[in-house]
Amino acid sequence: MIARLSAFVIWAFVAIATVFWGMRLFVRADPIPSNAVVASDAVQMRGDLSGLLGAEPVATVAAAPQTSSRFRLLGVMAAKAGPDGSTPGVALISIDGKPARAFTAGARVEDQLVLQNVSLRSASIGAAQGGSSFVLEIPALPAPATGALPRVAIEPASPPPVQAPAMVQRPVGATNSPPGSRPPGPAKINPNTSR
Repeated sequence: MIARLSAFVIWAFVAIATVFWGMRLFVRADPIPSNAVVASDAVQMRGDLSGLLGAEPVATVAAAPQTSSRFRLLGVMAAKAGPDGSTPGVALISIDGKPARAFTAGARVEDQLVLQNVSLRSASIGAAQGGSSFVLEIPALPAPATGALPRVAIEPASPPPVQAPAMVQRPVGATNSPPGSRPPGPAKINPNTSR
């Protein structure tokens, strides 16, 4: 009994080893994708370990975004500068990603901010009594697409084939009558006439 059990265990180890080494030698692993990046050990060790050691978490205050980054100039309609140097006009401005609104020069954009001046591709916004705080500009247009259309070979059109006039066979003894007239019908025989 012990001999059979030991033989079973030995052959089980042999089978497991054969499968393991067969998989290692004959089965290929998937190749590494070309866009794969090796992870650095330094990145993994940058975490805050103070929480593991029992320290109280410190609340971080998020920095307020710059005022100019909240505004986006989408379009302008400006006229020539007046005698006092100001330019009347309208600017289309989006605030905090909301739908854009039209503001005229001198109009209040936000609590303390006023649209001061509108020029050809920019608008200046600042405090009502102060100088210009920041200038918004319209994003530059992308470069136009250039290239050439593929050439298309156009073959000259051949004239339609000329059809020969159809031959009309007329019965023997038929006469040519003008177009649009009826052909003569069969001759009528009057039974009262004598021969």
